Amino acid sequence: MNWEKLLSLKRFGDKQKRNRIDQDESRLGFEVDFDRIIFSDSFRSLQDKTQVVPLSQTDFVHTRLTHSLEVSVVARSLGRIIGKHVIEKYPELGVKGYHPNDFGAIVAAAALSHDIGNPPFGHSGEKSIGEYFLSGNGKKFKKQLNEKQWQDLIDFEGNANGFKILTESANNIKGGLRLSYATLGAFIKYPKESLPKRPSRHIADKKYGVFQSDLSFFKELADELGLNQTGNGKYTAYSRHPLAFIVEAADDICYTIIDFEDGINLGLISEDYALEYLINLVRDTINTKKYNSLQNTQDRISYLRALAIGNLIQEAARIFIKNEEKILSGEFSHSLLEKCKYEAQINDIIKLSVDKIYQSKEVIEKEIAGYQVISDLLDVFISAVNHTHENRASNFDNLILMLLPDRYKQINEDLYKRLLGICNLIANFSDGYAILLHKKIKGIDLG
Repeated sequence: MNWEKLLSLKRFGDKQKRNRIDQDESRLGFEVDFDRIIFSDSFRSLQDKTQVVPLSQTDFVHTRLTHSLEVSVVARSLGRIIGKHVIEKYPELGVKGYHPNDFGAIVAAAALSHDIGNPPFGHSGEKSIGEYFLSGNGKKFKKQLNEKQWQDLIDFEGNANGFKILTESANNIKGGLRLSYATLGAFIKYPKESLPKRPSRHIADKKYGVFQSDLSFFKELADELGLNQTGNGKYTAYSRHPLAFIVEAADDICYTIIDFEDGINLGLISEDYALEYLINLVRDTINTKKYNSLQNTQDRISYLRALAIGNLIQEAARIFIKNEEKILSGEFSHSLLEKCKYEAQINDIIKLSVDKIYQSKEVIEKEIAGYQVISDLLDVFISAVNHTHENRASNFDNLILMLLPDRYKQINEDLYKRLLGICNLIANFSDGYAILLHKKIKGIDLG
């Protein structure tokens, strides 16, 4: 892979090459990507989607939206550090107009959208969609789909759904948000289709990042960016875009440190534990005099959190720069933080977070409720579109169809695309709207 191709400004439908040196510096193409994402409906729905605790009534716990903004900020800082190194190492990029800040702009946009495809109720939302088809009422469709289409549904993946949202043509709008290919490449953490599952131990093969319905454009994108093919012709898979490692690292940094902070603020993790674990991350850089001058626990935790994030940014950048050639060749097989000098401290924090936050009674109870909500909504909407396709829609089905946004009202002839379309619709719901709609459909809330 080479950096000039990887930094492509091309957008869906372009007939001519966009040269970096010709860009308007007051509104750079990579920055336009950020604007398009932040003004999209799908991004706005993140303001009421779970990050740590579903349906939290507190005002300090992060949503997917605040998490995405924070990941974007961290990614931008990381991107600029790495961009400076790359431009210095490959001066021909500078001659063609590229700047270190371009790297920051690309990964900031990709990071902003990294959770845009996630369903309501956190990762349990993905699992509940998959289990609806694997063991719920959706299992009846298995014999009507091919193996890979079925795998898309039973292993529903928010990353693949995010790629669909960003790129899918609908209602005569071609190419979705029409983001630059560089930003789309940085967005795709898992550049492969759903089967085979985990064909290697490479981090890029951990999950999948594209549905069968979006393979055609995905291949065009990968070829334009010059990503290495890894599927050997038997299935579709490519090496990661190098900047996807940066987006992943920014996400890892934020959920490790900030979810931990949320757990402290919720009272799920004791303050003594919190201070001990965070101090272990910053021993080399902490200003002891400043730390001891802080008067309350919240200020001390905020100081340690900021210092920890700064340390992890520098460490992730160091690992990327050290392994840049391996990353370009596709040989670098794990995340940037997986083998960093803070690995033990990060693992300690994650282990405590899993035990005290992600598996807390409050989280589990609300995830259970989310399973039922999503299952019932899938049942109702899938029945309505399928009955309509079969010309046997009931009055109730017709009423349900009236709730569909315009882009979903054109009933597709293809069963797989109908089913995936409803999954995409419900995945775009916020937590609150999913619950409200569920109550109304069930006749619980008629207000």
